[in-house]
Amino acid sequence: MVEKALVKVGILFGGKSVEHEVSLLSAKNVMDALDLDRFELVPIFVDKAGRWLLVDSLDSLLEETESGGAVINHGQLVSFFPGGKGRLVHLSDMASSTYVDVVFPVLHGSCGEDGSIQGLLKLAGVPYVGSEIIGSAIGMDKDVSKRLLREAGIPVAPFYAFKRGDVIDCRKVLEELGLPVFVKPASLGSSVGVAKVEDVSGLQAAIDAAFKFDAKVLVEKFIEGREIECAVLGNDDPIASVVGEISSSHDFYSYEAKYVDKKAVKLTVPVNIDPTIADRVRALSVQSFHVLCCTGMARVDFFLSKDGSLLVNEINTIPGFTSMSMYPLLWQATGLVYRELISQLIELAMQRFAMNEELKTSF
Repeated sequence: MVEKALVKVGILFGGKSVEHEVSLLSAKNVMDALDLDRFELVPIFVDKAGRWLLVDSLDSLLEETESGGAVINHGQLVSFFPGGKGRLVHLSDMASSTYVDVVFPVLHGSCGEDGSIQGLLKLAGVPYVGSEIIGSAIGMDKDVSKRLLREAGIPVAPFYAFKRGDVIDCRKVLEELGLPVFVKPASLGSSVGVAKVEDVSGLQAAIDAAFKFDAKVLVEKFIEGREIECAVLGNDDPIASVVGEISSSHDFYSYEAKYVDKKAVKLTVPVNIDPTIADRVRALSVQSFHVLCCTGMARVDFFLSKDGSLLVNEINTIPGFTSMSMYPLLWQATGLVYRELISQLIELAMQRFAMNEELKTSF
């Protein structure tokens, strides 16, 4: 009897992003959960200079990151190329290659979940986990995604979006939005560059600080309410998980609260809320997933007000997979264990790729 070949899964992690370190933590969990009876692991590290390297282990990279060392000379420099069908060329010896059957991008932030990597992988002709180019780009841009959600009748908080160089009348903004407000880079995650502004004098400084991370910035009305999250899984017919809640002793769910001060955060999965509201959260999550052209996976974040009304805060197309991340926790509470979740995400990627391959390219 001939044994079935293992599917080679390229785990792509690191990245040229301020969320580089978060990506390493997520990738560690994904690698540990990979079913090695079905899949073969091919770790691909993207350093902060943007170089791709085949590595043997993530452990040494985590050690160097934690000690503040520069992660630079690990592994074999590689690159995909258009039409390569999963071929990673070894740049030190162009005749040598490593092949992968599917790529699992565990890249957070810019050049990772904004459509950049997705476009490269599409040109390379290799299946990849998560949303395609358009869903990734839309989901990453909070301004565009909120406008599309609002157009579809899905409630979002009132906001302004500004591009670098715009003339900003802070008093006019605050007259409409009131105080406090949140200032956010439009295309970053993990609460990087986010500030809560509670007085008129602090708004311009917060906007200037956010512009250090992005060319577009949002100023958003503060919504008093509970932070509710739901996970979505699937392609054309996605399903939603149970509903969870994040509460923090910090002023808001900042980067430090998410990844540094673990005692400051409480994750309640599933959360005890009115079943009608929970059903509404799940329905809005799937609707948002469709409206924003997502595939594979996403986490949808909400504000739940005291009167029971819901607002969609944002969608994350490559949610965290760290030990404190809601996406895998929500699915575990729904009955889908971590290992099977990773397997299903890989299978969804390969199914979507196979369907796209059947599309005509000639008329």
